[in-house]
Amino acid sequence: MKKHFVTFSIVLMFLGFAAVAQADTATGTLTVTATVNSSINLVFNSDVAGVALASGAGTNAATLAFGNISAYGAILAGITRTVVPGTSFTVSTPVDVLVTKANSASANYTLKAALGAADATNTWQVAGNTITNGPAVTITATGSYGVNTAEAIAITVPNATANGTAISNTINFTATSN
Repeated sequence: MKKHFVTFSIVLMFLGFAAVAQADTATGTLTVTATVNSSINLVFNSDVAGVALASGAGTNAATLAFGNISAYGAILAGITRTVVPGTSFTVSTPVDVLVTKANSASANYTLKAALGAADATNTWQVAGNTITNGPAVTITATGSYGVNTAEAIAITVPNATANGTAISNTINFTATSN
């Protein structure tokens, strides 16, 4: 019996300490709100029939490197070349453009393109449409979401261009939901 009394006393002592050690508490409620906006995304991918992107595949900032180009002679696989004897040559390769949507009822999108800087020497085209650094040109008016769409990137170079001339520019693409 004495043993039970000691055990009971110890239990009461711990309960007493627990009651003294209890901290004050407070409660609160946080209301969380958000508004979902529709959105679209555009990325570039290497097209299997073209030159692989040098960097940035799967992003919206990629680099396409044609490498060494000429009217005659070897060029990279995946490049199509057309020569107008005595005048110019054009090199072209497809690049996939992938536009996806989220939280949108849009059925399709419009894709436009423009050069980042003026080029007084060479002619630039996307999908057969000549582009400049002026207003963006419509490439497609009813693009399908979620599909890699091959867009041919072409540069026409005059035969008078000096050997070793570097050609560089950016093409700014804009997809707008319809």
